[in-house]
Amino acid sequence: MVDAQRFRILLEEERDRKVALLKALQGDITSVNAARQDANVDDEHDPEGSTIAFELSQASALMEQSRVGLEQIEAALLRITDGSYGLCAICGKPIAEGRLEARPWTPYCMEHASGRS
Repeated sequence: MVDAQRFRILLEEERDRKVALLKALQGDITSVNAARQDANVDDEHDPEGSTIAFELSQASALMEQSRVGLEQIEAALLRITDGSYGLCAICGKPIAEGRLEARPWTPYCMEHASGRS
C-alpha cells in the first residue's frame, strides 16, 4: 500500500514550484511584451542575439508545459482524496512505488504508461 500522505507532501511541494514558475513566466512574458511595444527595433534582423518573438515563443511553451504539469498534479491530489491514488487508471493494479517516486502525478502503471505520462 502506498503512503499517500508522503506523496501528498511531494505533490503539494511540486504544485507550489509550478505555481511560482507560472507566475515568473507570466512576468517574463509581460516584460518582453512591454519591451516589444516600447522599442522601435527590427528584432528579426538584430545580430546581437535572439529575437523578441523567439523569447516569447520559448516562454509561452514553458508556460504551457507548466500548466499541463500543474493539471496533472491537481489530478493526482484528487486521486489521493478519493482513495484511487497509486492505482493504474486503466487496469486498476498498483503502480510501482519507484514509478510514483519518479513521477508522483502519474495515473498509469508501467504497462500502460507508454506515451501517456
